Amino acid sequence: MYDPVQLRTFLTVAQTLSFTQAAGRLGVRQSTVSQHVRRLEEATGRPLFFRDTHSVELTEDGEALLGFARTILEAHERAAAFFTGTRLRGSLRFGASEDFVLTRLPEVLEGFRHEHPEVDLELSVELSGVLHERLDAGRLDLVLAKRRGPGDERGRLVWRDRMVWIGAEGLRVDPERPVPLIVFPPPGITRARALEVLEREGRAWRIACTSGSLSGLIAAARAGLGVMAHTRGLIPPGLVRVSGLPELGPVEFALLQGGRPTPASEALAAAVLSGGDRLSRPA
Repeated sequence: MYDPVQLRTFLTVAQTLSFTQAAGRLGVRQSTVSQHVRRLEEATGRPLFFRDTHSVELTEDGEALLGFARTILEAHERAAAFFTGTRLRGSLRFGASEDFVLTRLPEVLEGFRHEHPEVDLELSVELSGVLHERLDAGRLDLVLAKRRGPGDERGRLVWRDRMVWIGAEGLRVDPERPVPLIVFPPPGITRARALEVLEREGRAWRIACTSGSLSGLIAAARAGLGVMAHTRGLIPPGLVRVSGLPELGPVEFALLQGGRPTPASEALAAAVLSGGDRLSRPA
C-alpha cells in the first residue's frame, strides 16, 4: 500500500519543510516530490502537509505517519542489507552537535551499529563551531552540526527549524535592564547568533552563565539565572519560550563530509538522513 520511495520522499519533506530542498537532497525534480506526496496522500486518504507559497507544515495525520514511515523503511533496508550480504569494515570518526544530546540520536547510532558491527565508530560530542573546526582540520570524517549561518550551504541539509529564547517558567526579562544570557563559550554558533541579534536591536546584555555542556546550560536556565537561545523543536522539559526579545531567525542542521566519502561514512549519513525526524524532537 505504501511505496518505500514515496515514504522516503515524505520523510525528506518533513525534515526540510521544503519541497525544493527535498528535491535537491533526493536528486529528483520538484514535480516528482509533489507527485510522490500526492500519491501518498491518495493512499492514506488524508492530507499530510499544510502548504502555501511561503511555508510547509505537517498536518496531524502527517505527524502520525512519521513513525509508520520510519518503521517501514527500516524494515525495507534491513531486508535489503541481509540479502545483498554487504559487510562494511573500517573506522569512522563521527561528530555530533551538543544539540542532539537529548534527542533520539542514540537510537540512530544503535541501529547503525547493529547493521554494521564491523565498523569502528568513534563519536565526538562538541559545539557545532568546534566540530566545523575539527572537520576542516581533518580530525573528523562526518559531522552533524548547525550550519554557520545564512549563506552557508555546505553539506546535506538534515532539517530546518527556528531558534527561540527559552527560560524557566514564569521568568520575565526586564526591558530596562541588560538581558541575562546563558550561553556556550566561543565558538558556539548559538552564542554568536544571540549576541548578534541583541546588539543589532540595541539591547544591552550580560553573561549570567557559561558552560561547555548543554546539561549545564539547562540547569542554569531551570534555576532562573537567565535566558538561552535554543532550537524551537528541542526545548528541554522544564523550560518554556520567553517573549519580549528580538527574533533569532532560522537554524539549519546539516551533515558534512570530511575528505573523500567512504562506504562507512555514506552508510551512516544515510542512517542519519532517514532518521532526521527522530533528531528534531526531544527523546
